[in-house]
Amino acid sequence: MKSVSPIRKETDINKIKKYLSNNKRDLFYFVLGTNTGIRTGDLLKLKVKDLKYNNVGDSIPIIEEKTGKQNYIIINKPIYKTFQEYLNEYTPNDDDYIFFSRKGNNHIHIFSMSRMVKQWFQDLNIPGNWGCHSLRKTWGYQQRVKFQVDWSVICRRYNHSNPSITMRYLGITSDEVNQICMNEI
Repeated sequence: MKSVSPIRKETDINKIKKYLSNNKRDLFYFVLGTNTGIRTGDLLKLKVKDLKYNNVGDSIPIIEEKTGKQNYIIINKPIYKTFQEYLNEYTPNDDDYIFFSRKGNNHIHIFSMSRMVKQWFQDLNIPGNWGCHSLRKTWGYQQRVKFQVDWSVICRRYNHSNPSITMRYLGITSDEVNQICMNEI
């Protein structure tokens, strides 16, 4: 099984947001995934009441299904804004899944969401290997590259046991490592 990649270019992130702007559920999934670094399986199980009564800066505790460890969804401005747009479009009930399936009263399954994510990249002609995990990886990659967040902090957010796992997980390439040799001291 081939590993999926993080979205490295901010222009590609913006292309996807624009592409999804008419589908508030999918746009919210993309924004939530790229702004939290939380696994898709954990995001898909969220219900409207889990986020509806929160504001920017609030944190929502979750228990990660894979690890059984506690983590948090922190509401930042993009998450808050996009969720409000979502609520305005769908007017869901508090007990509804945020990422509802069109088939019955359940959430979208990971396999279906992964297929949708791959389709977004294909429709936009963005080459690479993409899937749901690309959003989680994008969060970590952008934190490191754009915001210069230390590996140990990203590692802790992901609940990885050490930063080398996080580096491997994010697919840090030799070219990226070699680029630092061009820094002048």
